[in-house]
Amino acid sequence: MIRYTGRMDELTRDHGTQPLDKLLARWKITNHELVEVSEEQLNHKQVQKARKGRQLTLHLMQKLMRALNETILAKLPKEDREKFMPYFHKHLFNYAKGHDAAWVDPNEELIPK
Repeated sequence: MIRYTGRMDELTRDHGTQPLDKLLARWKITNHELVEVSEEQLNHKQVQKARKGRQLTLHLMQKLMRALNETILAKLPKEDREKFMPYFHKHLFNYAKGHDAAWVDPNEELIPK
């Protein structure tokens, strides 16, 4: 989904703040925590680009998704880990194939208040 802004040379790959940004805020997860947990050479610049909506490759979206799920599982109490439903990249990025704007987070009750 590339937005057209007028002239042909003004095609943009900026999709605005992503659902990933809101999820990280709700789970109280920092960019640094994602980078620390990831075993796939994820860096702070990639996380920041993802949050702000710069278009990413599927591979990088999936890398961020895995880091998010691992970080959440590490933070959850042991008794809640089985209840956690992993997020998919389509839940984190509004330009990902299969994204549903009406999707309801099944982990609502696990998110710290």
